[in-house]
Amino acid sequence: METVEISVIMGVFSGQNTNELDRAVNSILMQTFRDFEFIIYDDGSNPKASEFIRGLQKRDKRIIVIGSEENHGLAFSLNKCLEKARGRYIARMDDDDISLPKRFEKQRAFLEAHPEYDWCGCNAKIFDEQGVWSVSTRPKHPTAEDYLKYSPYIHPTVMYRRSALIENGGYTARKETLRCEDYEIFMRLYQAGFKGCNMQEVLFKYHVDRESYHNRDFKFRVYEMKVRYENFKKMGLLFPFGWLYCMRPIIGVFVPVKLIEFYKHKKANV
Repeated sequence: METVEISVIMGVFSGQNTNELDRAVNSILMQTFRDFEFIIYDDGSNPKASEFIRGLQKRDKRIIVIGSEENHGLAFSLNKCLEKARGRYIARMDDDDISLPKRFEKQRAFLEAHPEYDWCGCNAKIFDEQGVWSVSTRPKHPTAEDYLKYSPYIHPTVMYRRSALIENGGYTARKETLRCEDYEIFMRLYQAGFKGCNMQEVLFKYHVDRESYHNRDFKFRVYEMKVRYENFKKMGLLFPFGWLYCMRPIIGVFVPVKLIEFYKHKKANV
């Protein structure tokens, strides 16, 4: 089977508006590193959006569209992409974000130069319809304790070695990991002895609705609490304070959006 250097994997569950998706796809096609395939899983999108997604294959021969009429969730979608992937490296992308032009070039060069790491992420500018409103920085060398507050990696910024994902069975596609499949896989990789790193450079623009986390369905908060508990226990993090961090998703319901926004703006470097 003919191989490529990088397989980009992206799950899409889209409605009528395809402008954000179009922008995300273009940011991949404009990468300075050109040896990649772009696998898109249409996860039960609206018919109009599905037609648009299928049409993307005409834009560039590197784009491969697969999918289903039913919605299965992100983890399922990414695993289906992995089944098709031929790349030595697997790069994540989301359908409303922007990869800056040198992202693939720099992440691949980093992994080539540092065989001790199995994946790398990067820092990102946070934006919405009003523009950039923060910069998210993540620790360069995350430790077990860095998993307590939240995932120390921004999921769509990550490039993996294919071997690390395959050896660990890909993403966990079950009800309890919905909306936190990234958190779960990074903790699972860490427990298995694999190492990740964050490049201390902004190579990505991450789209965030300022109220999206606060308005998240309560059941997803419960799922995340369970994922935290199960993995913190395996990582020896429950005591003395880890059990409190297990409650973080639930406590978030009671924190005013304006207070969260103020805190993020205070940390911003924009």
